[in-house]
Amino acid sequence: MDMWLRRTIATVLLCAGLTSAPGVAPRAAEDLTLVVVGDSLSAGYGLAATDAFPAKLEAALRKHGYDIRVENAGVSGDTTAGGRARLGWAIGDNPDGVILELGANDALRGLDPENAYANLAAMLTLLADKKIPTLLAGMKAPPNMGEDYAREFDAMYRRLANEFDVEFYPFFLDGVAGTPSLNQDDGIHPTPAGVDVIVERVMPKVEALIDRIRQAKGQG
Repeated sequence: MDMWLRRTIATVLLCAGLTSAPGVAPRAAEDLTLVVVGDSLSAGYGLAATDAFPAKLEAALRKHGYDIRVENAGVSGDTTAGGRARLGWAIGDNPDGVILELGANDALRGLDPENAYANLAAMLTLLADKKIPTLLAGMKAPPNMGEDYAREFDAMYRRLANEFDVEFYPFFLDGVAGTPSLNQDDGIHPTPAGVDVIVERVMPKVEALIDRIRQAKGQG
């Protein structure tokens, strides 16, 4: 086969979407919507809308070749009880997937981990009933709450992940918490650079969530 013919075939395949240009990942999912249900950490407290976690995650997914919209349903100050109360309208017309990031405010207020567990379990039950694949993002209790509280609170997320068989990212602020340059002046909320770290580290779990969505749709 001469060079001209090989190039012609390659061009036809590329235009038909059967191959991809060098260095460009093929699209793994089309026209999907993820909703991030969370608190100020994911909502983007103190940041421009384009620097919030959902916006940066969407941009990163598109760079990876995914045609996915990521909607921001975060509410600053929200507890697991607040998230439970608003989940129905927060997810709207049943998105393809949900990232659930709640619990930090429960820990900051010293609320009973069993109540947080019950709230998150109710949310995961609703999402399971609606057959919406979910990624659960965990949180860690602040050290001033004591070892017993931290042990019970931190273990709650893995317990939920096992019981509901969802994708699980143990600590939403992994690689960011405790690093001044990646946090705003309050030492709690991430800077744009901090959000970049979160997005990079959570990406494999988000891609696993997308795989679950595709399997549920019979595309896997």
